[in-house]
Amino acid sequence: MDNRTRNQPAYGNVPQPIRDDGAGATDFGPRDVMRDLENPDMLVPPATDAGTIPNLKFSFSDTNMQLNHGGWSREVTVRQLPVATTLAGVNMRLTPGGVRELHWHKQAEWAFMILGRARITAIDQNGRNFIADVGKGDLWYFPPGIPHSIQGLEEGCEFLLVFDDGNFSDLDTFSISDWFAHTPKDVLAANFGVPESAFAHIPTKQRYIFQSKVPGSLESQKIPDPYGTVPKNFTHRLLAQEPIVTPGGTVRIVDSTNFPISTTVAAALVEVKPGGMREMHWHPNNDEWQYYLTGTARMTVFAANGKARTFNFRAGDVGYVPFAFGHYIQNTGDQSLWFLEIFKSDRFADVSLNQWMALTPRELVESNLHVGPELMNALRKEKWPVVKYAGIRQQVEKHLNS
Repeated sequence: MDNRTRNQPAYGNVPQPIRDDGAGATDFGPRDVMRDLENPDMLVPPATDAGTIPNLKFSFSDTNMQLNHGGWSREVTVRQLPVATTLAGVNMRLTPGGVRELHWHKQAEWAFMILGRARITAIDQNGRNFIADVGKGDLWYFPPGIPHSIQGLEEGCEFLLVFDDGNFSDLDTFSISDWFAHTPKDVLAANFGVPESAFAHIPTKQRYIFQSKVPGSLESQKIPDPYGTVPKNFTHRLLAQEPIVTPGGTVRIVDSTNFPISTTVAAALVEVKPGGMREMHWHPNNDEWQYYLTGTARMTVFAANGKARTFNFRAGDVGYVPFAFGHYIQNTGDQSLWFLEIFKSDRFADVSLNQWMALTPRELVESNLHVGPELMNALRKEKWPVVKYAGIRQQVEKHLNS
């Protein structure tokens, strides 16, 4: 996949939509040149791209920021990325002491800690409580209806929240302050057995995120619970998990088999080293929602019946692959590419094109594709989620040098 001409400026530093074979023409504007520089494979698609595939990319940088004293949030839902019907994502930052207030959702909440540390609290329907500190690379999962809170510790924190419904919005949650504000004070007094004066200073609207002081040690905040603690841990240390290691990178898979509470969200944390590629594959269980953490990437999605489309990604972008669509992801940079693959499922599942061919009768594959020993002898019966070959590195170097 030669990107030399596709990414080569034709006039100064302005890329032009002209392919190696001469297809296309100059574009003198009006245009957004910065966008074109970030999306070279959309400006000049590979000749193998064809047909009508919907947009499968959206950046958190293009979303509306909700700014509060105590932090901020922004979201990518079906309203921003219409194809993403199964999952929605929220990127949130909390200052030291900043609080995402006591609340609950109709949807399950799965979270990945990007940086810093946070304290989370929750109780389940049987009154069993949970208080824990989480750091970079840790996960949490709260089933639907489970009330919880999040608070930044000394260094603050940033995290990704994923909800198992593409129509979700974090601004449409059940918040404790919102309920208090919309309940008559005499009802509150009757419920808690205290005078109405006890509610003289309650908030008049939802607080959502607010600034507070950094909490004390975890031990100082533990509350003895007569019902005990939750039977299934709400947190998981994903980055500390032993990865699958291949020549092209690493993969850490988390689902209900090693994080039992997470029954509706499965994920993989993927590292693709320079010159590496997340191999050609597809998922037989559900759509894939992606979040790019570091680096730059190129993804081509195959949708059957002669349809394929290529997208470029960088840190902060969301990608999406509809159910069973074939795809691969190349690292187009000179540093490791890290991204999350996330699914609305209790199990992670993928099918490797390489492994499928290796475990199919040789003569059948040869006659189907008109290929010979050079390819057939290179096939692997073992799955390598991330591959790295000299040919891939050469393509990436052309991309970097163009």
